[in-house]
Amino acid sequence: MHVKSNIGIVNALIRITVGLTVLAWSTSKLVKRPWRDSYLVMAMLGGMKVAEGIVRFCPLTALFERGQDMVQEKRDNHNSNDETVEEILPYNPS
Repeated sequence: MHVKSNIGIVNALIRITVGLTVLAWSTSKLVKRPWRDSYLVMAMLGGMKVAEGIVRFCPLTALFERGQDMVQEKRDNHNSNDETVEEILPYNPS
């Protein structure tokens, strides 16, 4: 699978910074209360943000772009179908 970067440098640096902050916060809370699962989930989310920043690929952004491409393709197909129908029909002045 070819992973093409879909976020910019500034966005990647922000994701790394925020991810490390969330990771540090959640691990410090996890040391005090290891039975809380919410801190573990937050640590995983922080780690994911750091990884997204390092790789410069966000799966949610890719999914959104793919959906937008599908909508645009559907619109193009719909518009091209309308044009062919208009070309085939004769002009009716009444």
